[in-house]
Amino acid sequence: MFDAAKVKDECVQWIRDFFEKNGPGCNAIIGISGGKDSSIAAALCVEALGVDRVIGVLMPCGEQADIASSYELVNHLGIKHMVINIKDAVDGLTKALPFDVSVQTKTNIPPRVRMTTLYAVGQSHNGRVVNTCNLSEDWVGYSTRYGDAAGDFSPLSFITVTELKQIGKLIGLPDSLVEKTPTDGLQSKTDEDNLGFKYATLDKYIRGIEEPDPETKALIDKKHAANLFKLQYMPCFDPKITY
Repeated sequence: MFDAAKVKDECVQWIRDFFEKNGPGCNAIIGISGGKDSSIAAALCVEALGVDRVIGVLMPCGEQADIASSYELVNHLGIKHMVINIKDAVDGLTKALPFDVSVQTKTNIPPRVRMTTLYAVGQSHNGRVVNTCNLSEDWVGYSTRYGDAAGDFSPLSFITVTELKQIGKLIGLPDSLVEKTPTDGLQSKTDEDNLGFKYATLDKYIRGIEEPDPETKALIDKKHAANLFKLQYMPCFDPKITY
């Protein structure tokens, strides 16, 4: 049985411990998308560090249809925030590439530019960057390597979407943020449309509660196997040099 209160308290203490060891007095720098992951991660950081040590960064790429949700979150938590529009950077890089850019490349450039932006903010504001990926997304590779999958610490990586919703409600976030339909902000489809299955189905499978139908199971297993490399350190050649 998932104990949201226990996991929440343990996560808050884990964040405190991380900062004590890896940057006493530093700020948590977090990209605010308006979705549940960044909302919950920001709220946990506020509880762990205090409202004055969390900086939210809103990063629209041109016009962002749901940016009101991002403002709702920073206003609800009362955290410092800034808005940095990444459109010029994304367009500049895309135009500079000397080849026809694939659809997948176009999709992944903005998350990587956003992470570059977060590290720029972090270096100028004594910060550590929050990774906001959850277990469900990581399980099937629904993240951009060196984009939203990067960061200095990751409080949500071993918590599923279903479990995160319980934590979000426990800590008092508005339902409009906790229950918001998940999208990547780059395409018109929802996350679940792109994946081909519901997070609820995936989460039950991950936790061994219920196995999905054979077709869905095969799809989940295929995505999981194909994306394990995203969760591992890059392979490094070790020549075993001795003197």
